[in-house]
Parts: sequence; structure tokens; C-alpha cells
Amino acid sequence: MKNKTLGYIYVLLAVTIFAGQDAFSKLLGEKYPPIMVTMIRFWAFAVFVTILAAAAPGGLRANMRTKKPLLQVFRGALLVIEVVVVVFAFTTAGLAMSQAILQATPLIVTVLSVPLLGEQVGWRRTVAIAVGMLGVLVILNPIGVDFDIRLLIPLAGSFMYAIYSIATRAVGRHDTSITSVFYAGVIGAIVASVIGPFYWTPIAVSDWPAMAALCICGALSHYFLILAYRMLSAVEVQPLTYLQLVLSVALATIFFDESLTPNMIVGAVIVVGAGLFTVWREHRLGIRKQETEP
Repeated sequence: MKNKTLGYIYVLLAVTIFAGQDAFSKLLGEKYPPIMVTMIRFWAFAVFVTILAAAAPGGLRANMRTKKPLLQVFRGALLVIEVVVVVFAFTTAGLAMSQAILQATPLIVTVLSVPLLGEQVGWRRTVAIAVGMLGVLVILNPIGVDFDIRLLIPLAGSFMYAIYSIATRAVGRHDTSITSVFYAGVIGAIVASVIGPFYWTPIAVSDWPAMAALCICGALSHYFLILAYRMLSAVEVQPLTYLQLVLSVALATIFFDESLTPNMIVGAVIVVGAGLFTVWREHRLGIRKQETEP
């Protein structure tokens, strides 16, 4: 019980830091090219995951071994592209609106897990997915006169992260979590460094603290999340991650003067509710499967 309590504390710390990371990303993304901001962030992240892998059992050499090198490279490249898209979304569609749309990611993961992982989705989860997607439409308000095509940017980011999550599930069948996070950080840094220097813009002295905070947030958030998953199951972690939406909306309204619309609030509630039901249903099916196994 004590370990679970500590695990929940780690989740809350991770989610809070993730929200701060998003705020710093928006702040810097409005002043500098998103690819440059992402590149610097991944430089720091690559250093962090290298130290993490070196300190893990077996050392760096053992944790660099992967049975799925191409899939690991694909994950790292896709992640850095997704981060660039999301940072761009924060600066165009807004932090609060982007986070509301990004909450659809778990539902997209469930949909894609059928053709890509061969998983089965029953009628209850199918209904939950349909309801969740309806919530996304409520947020986007595509038939309203104020429909903004820029809202498709965070939706694209959500699809990218869903594919990344599916790839992570697939590679998780063969490699450890330390190996996966190592390749995500290192490959992401390499890919970003191929493109980022062409968009280099001198950083003002006054912005370096925010850049440093972004890098620190990126490392600490992942570190606390790793610690949380060592003590809690995915079904225990996932519901708390939706708190990031609340924190991000608070930061967006307080520091960036963003406003909340009724359709965004209603749609976000629908999406989060559908996501929570999907997580709960997957957990119940997992328990049932374990009970039937010899």
C-alpha cells in the first residue's frame, strides 16, 4: 500500500511537470522555430536517457541491445516529429484547445491496435470510441461558422502519438522500457539535429531560463512516470494523466489569456469520459484473461 501511495505521488509529479513542459513549449514556440526548440529539448533528453540506461542493471551496453532496431528508430523519429507538430499546435490552436483534442489519443490507440496489433475490441469499447470521437467533433465544431482549420494540427499530433504508442506496445514485447526510452531520446535527438540547425535562431539571454526549465521538465517528467509504472499498473496511472488537461487549461487561461468555449469544455468531458471507460474496460478484460489462463 505504501508503494502504491508513492506511485500515485510520482504520477501526480509527472503530470504536473508535463503541464509545465507544455507551457514552456508554447512560450518558446511563439518566439523560436518549433523544430529548434524541440532539438534543444531532445539534446537534453538524450543525455538524460543515456545516463538512465547506464545506471540501469546491465549498464549502457546491455540496455542498448534491441531485438527490433528498425522499429526503435521509427519510434524515435516519429516522436520528435510529433513533438514539433504539438509545439506548433500550442502556438497556433492554443494550449488549452490543443490539450483538449490530444485527450483523444488513447481512443485512437484502441482503434489502431486492431489492425496493427491484432487486438480485439468488443462492442462496449466500440461504443466508447464512437462517443469519444463525437466529443472530438464537438471540440472541433466543424459545422460552426467559427470552425478553425488550425485545430486539425493538434488532431494530427494526436494521431502521430497514437502510432508512436502502438509502436511502443509492439516493441515492448521484445525490449525493456529502459531500452525503448533510450532509443526514443537518442534517435529523436539525431533526427532533430539533422533538420534543426537550418532553423537556428539566436536565443535571447532572458529566454535561456525558460529553455533550461523545458529541458529539465522533459527529463523529470519521464523519470517520475517510469518510477510510477514500476509501482502501479497502467489502469491506475491513466486516469490521473487526464489531470494534465486541467492543469494545462489553468496555465493557458492564467498566463496566455486563452479563453474556454462551451463546445471545448463539453467535448473534453465527453472525450475524457470515453477514454476512462476504455481504460477500465481493457483492465477488466485483462483480469478475465488471467483468470481463464491455466
